[in-house]
Amino acid sequence: MMLEALTLPFFQRVLIAGLLASLACGVLGTFIVAKRISSISGGLAHAAFGGVGLGYLIGISPMLGAAGFGVLSALAIGLGARRMGAGLDTWISILWALGMALGIVFVALTPGYVPDLMSYLFGSLLFVSWHYVLLVGVLDLAIAAVVLCLFKELQAVSFDEEFSEVMGLPVEKLFLALLVLIALGIVTLIRVVGVILVIALLTVPAAIARHWTADLRRMMVVAIAVSVACTSAGLLLSYSLGNPSGAALSLPPGPLAILLAVALYALSGVARRVAGRG
Repeated sequence: MMLEALTLPFFQRVLIAGLLASLACGVLGTFIVAKRISSISGGLAHAAFGGVGLGYLIGISPMLGAAGFGVLSALAIGLGARRMGAGLDTWISILWALGMALGIVFVALTPGYVPDLMSYLFGSLLFVSWHYVLLVGVLDLAIAAVVLCLFKELQAVSFDEEFSEVMGLPVEKLFLALLVLIALGIVTLIRVVGVILVIALLTVPAAIARHWTADLRRMMVVAIAVSVACTSAGLLLSYSLGNPSGAALSLPPGPLAILLAVALYALSGVARRVAGRG
């Protein structure tokens, strides 16, 4: 079944897109979980939806609008939490609600039928083009370049901001850079897996990795491996449940991948608990 699926051109494209998305989610998700800001993925994903609606309204690319909204929301959350108080979760909730509300209003004001709107909420992995696969590949390269250049600094900020400030690191700038990188990653990936599913891909694999190691490098490796495994298994399971001719996938692979990841998280938690007792 697997060899048969790999011979299909559309399946090869979808698989490559899923694997590239898994790399981005594994790296960014590790920082999110290490810094204990899991809600940021949901906040920025929903805030970016405001940009999607604005793009439809004024006739520009919805992805361009989402990128603008995502970056501005990331900066607003970071600066608001650090300079204006009220806490990070409060600012995330505010931008989360604001982005979704604006997106709905903008879509309602858009004349005529709004195409592909649901794909931004739930993703359209099966219809990803090679152009978009290339875009996700560029995102992976950008993430890798930033992480390689600033790994020690980002690691310090993720685990202990106060100590980082004592050491003279530009904590605010590093934190804002991390949030902007997460925002751009989310904006790029929502076209593949959707606003809703990207939240899980950014948190669940990294949370599984956190069960077994506190080392940031190892967490990234495990998170990427888990994300790749769940994405690939979701695609293969979707294909195996398709029609007899194999011409289409009957169940969306994105949700299947998330269900597998959540099930693996539960099993990992139980195994970790048993191992701790042993």
